[in-house]
Amino acid sequence: MMEQARNQLIFALDVETLAEAETWVRRLRDRVGVFKVGKQLFTRCGPDAVRMIRDNGGRVFLDLKYHDIPNTVAGACREAGRLGVAMFTLHALGGGAMMAAAASALNEMFSSNPQQRPLALAVTVLTSMNEDSLREIGVSLPPAEIVPRLAALAQKAGMTGVVASPQETPVIRQTCGKDLIIVTPGVRPASAAADDQKRVATPYQAILSGADYLVVGRPISKASDPEAAVGGILEEMARAFADR
Repeated sequence: MMEQARNQLIFALDVETLAEAETWVRRLRDRVGVFKVGKQLFTRCGPDAVRMIRDNGGRVFLDLKYHDIPNTVAGACREAGRLGVAMFTLHALGGGAMMAAAASALNEMFSSNPQQRPLALAVTVLTSMNEDSLREIGVSLPPAEIVPRLAALAQKAGMTGVVASPQETPVIRQTCGKDLIIVTPGVRPASAAADDQKRVATPYQAILSGADYLVVGRPISKASDPEAAVGGILEEMARAFADR
């Protein structure tokens, strides 16, 4: 179970420079299976960040949350595939046609070697948002209702999985079944601060409720002993995999 936990823990490289990112990758690559490259690092360093992680033996979660017209997103997904990332994100709020175009582009690109196809993950509702935040932008449904609706739309469009808060994972499982992959941010050990996340859970709770991958950043990077912090998270994940 510990190896499964390691393979399914994603560390968020929310840093400014390639040198900082490589320091973290070298430090944690034996403990963490996947490294997340988000907007800050990719905007500054571009594909070099992805190549650096792969050169150091890590898998890459490219978290750029594509959201545009279908043709533009399909092209971006092809480029993510060419970079050799293990998984990437787009916004479910882009709609069914956008997600279907992305899935079609990947299916065509990897028709001869489907095992190399990256996981295409649709972001449902950001974990920094709650019912009040949604109401501000004109969405009257609470997260517990809109998230499974978006997850079902993503599944129908051919997405491999979704990104969702641990609080909505059980209802996604009820709606979409066991085959849809769920990546869960907003994960905080009980001793860690929530920071700007509003819908959170501990690693044990998140896995037990049905998550497949966990994304963790500041509870590791801001810890006095990051390696010990990773170890504690892995132990919680492994216990949850065994218990569910």
